[in-house]
Amino acid sequence: MDRAILADGTDTFPRRGPLVSETRATNPVFPPGRYGRRRDGRRRLAAPIIFGVIVAVVAVFLSVRLYQQYGDPTYDAQIVRWTGSTETQVTIDFTVRVPPGAAATCTLRARDYDGGEVGNRTVTVRATGNESTITASEVVPTTAKAFVGEVLRCRAPA
Repeated sequence: MDRAILADGTDTFPRRGPLVSETRATNPVFPPGRYGRRRDGRRRLAAPIIFGVIVAVVAVFLSVRLYQQYGDPTYDAQIVRWTGSTETQVTIDFTVRVPPGAAATCTLRARDYDGGEVGNRTVTVRATGNESTITASEVVPTTAKAFVGEVLRCRAPA
């Protein structure tokens, strides 16, 4: 067995040379044309920056478009409660924020315990005077006993 491989700095074996061999580092010489041309070391940042700007513009465009389509805060509905759940109907109490003195068309839905839709109804509610909040209570006819009542969406009347 070669004792030089197992030796450490505290070993005083006299017939051994230095613990680490010394090599001279030189630049490698490659045959011309064999490995392509060498890079100059500069990074090209134009393509990633242009790609990032395009992605940002598309993201802003989609955000504005989806907000206009689904996020209209002018007609904002909130469920207050649902009561009177029977085999044929459920009463849904809700509030709707509308522009002052305006009306809203709301879609109401009743679901059973398993989440299936058992009834729906579209109603139009109107603000009295110059109010901007409408409180309404509507009866939704059902085909089975409703477990929950929901306001799906409110929008400006057609």
